[in-house]
Amino acid sequence: SAETSPSVVFENIQKCSPSCLRLLLENISGLTVDDDFTVEVIPEINVAVATFIKSIDTKEFVKKCLQHKRVREFKMTPRLLELTQTIRAESLPDNICTDYITVYFESARNGGGPVSDVQLFPEENSAIITFCNHKGNT
Repeated sequence: SAETSPSVVFENIQKCSPSCLRLLLENISGLTVDDDFTVEVIPEINVAVATFIKSIDTKEFVKKCLQHKRVREFKMTPRLLELTQTIRAESLPDNICTDYITVYFESARNGGGPVSDVQLFPEENSAIITFCNHKGNT
C-alpha cells in the first residue's frame, strides 16, 4: 500500500484563529497539540499544516474534518499534504555553502534524512534540497 502523509493541510483558515484551530483539531482527533501533533500556521497564504507525531490514519482524519460542523462553518478545506523529496529553503544567510546545508538537512534532530542534491541560489538567498527519499530520516 502507498504511504500516507503524516501531514494535513488546512486551507482558508482566515476565519479561525491559530489557538481556535489547535483546539478544534484536538477535539476532532482526540489527540493533544505538541505531544501528538504540531500545527504550523502560514498566515500569508491562509494555510495551516498539522503534522502528526503519533501515528494515525490521516485519510480518516481528513474525512472527519470534512464532516465536522465547525470546519464547514469556517469554510476550511482539509487535504493530505503531498509527500515530496524536494524542498526550497529561503532566507539563508549570505555566504552559506552547500556542505553546511547538506549536513543541516541530514540531521535527524532537524527531521532530515539523506540528501542527494543541493542547488544553491545565492542571489535569492535560497536553495533547493533534494532528499534520497520522502521519508526524511529513514
